[in-house]
Amino acid sequence: MKETSIHIPLLIKQEEELTPQEVKLLDEARRATYRSYAPYSHFSVGAAVELADGTIVSGSNQENAAYPSGLCAERTAVFYANSRYPDQPIRRICIVARDTEGQFLQTPISPCGACRQVLLEAEQRAGSDIEVLLYGTEGIYIVRNIKDLLPLGFDESFLL
Repeated sequence: MKETSIHIPLLIKQEEELTPQEVKLLDEARRATYRSYAPYSHFSVGAAVELADGTIVSGSNQENAAYPSGLCAERTAVFYANSRYPDQPIRRICIVARDTEGQFLQTPISPCGACRQVLLEAEQRAGSDIEVLLYGTEGIYIVRNIKDLLPLGFDESFLL
């Protein structure tokens, strides 16, 4: 038997350390939380993606009484970006959440498995990394690419 481990590099920044473009992306993701439709969980999530040309597209979680019928903020933003700007690869994504009291979370949240899979395919399709900013009031986690969030991901190579 052999044992190995996977290490994920993670940069933690404070908001004042972000670049102007990162702040713009963060602001869009925060605003998106207010467009969330979360009458069941009361957990509002916003995501904003920056495209290669600098365009920013945002999305929010949309719940439904039939829980599997809803959609996460990350996939809402990615799918809208892909349908509206199909020739513009995603450069980075920022994800923000507010709790059931309406407060932004202190500790960042990360995408669910389905969103990680969608983001992994978007990264592979573009042929370039998608940087991930995970916002928390106590610090912003920055992950250099989706492969680091889903290191043993499933992709088209398994289908050949």
